[in-house]
Amino acid sequence: MTTPVTALDQLNLAFAARFNARDLDGLMALNRPDVVFVPAPGQPVTGEAGVRGALEQFLGLNLPITMTVRQTFESEGVGLAIADWTITGTGPDGSEISLAGTTADVAVYSEEHGWRYAVDNPFGTA
Repeated sequence: MTTPVTALDQLNLAFAARFNARDLDGLMALNRPDVVFVPAPGQPVTGEAGVRGALEQFLGLNLPITMTVRQTFESEGVGLAIADWTITGTGPDGSEISLAGTTADVAVYSEEHGWRYAVDNPFGTA
């Protein structure tokens, strides 16, 4: 079992740590069951299989992610986390990869699960 994230400003950092560890189950544990994940601007996916598949594609790049939290806001168990991220390097096929964005994520807190994504929108400003 993965440790719940108890501070909103740690949610994106937990995502990065689990991403860099290639821990797909750990990444999935950061999501509410009804999460909306937006792996490309305007292309949301839902459901465990859809979200898992989209995350697998990012993990398939086999490159680390860097994450810098800009700011968080919370009100009565609902939060907004804004962070800058980059994935750069040489992909498995030898091509140069350069992805970056500013995520705008909605998270919900529960005593049992801590902070988890309700909407994970990595290209939030696009």
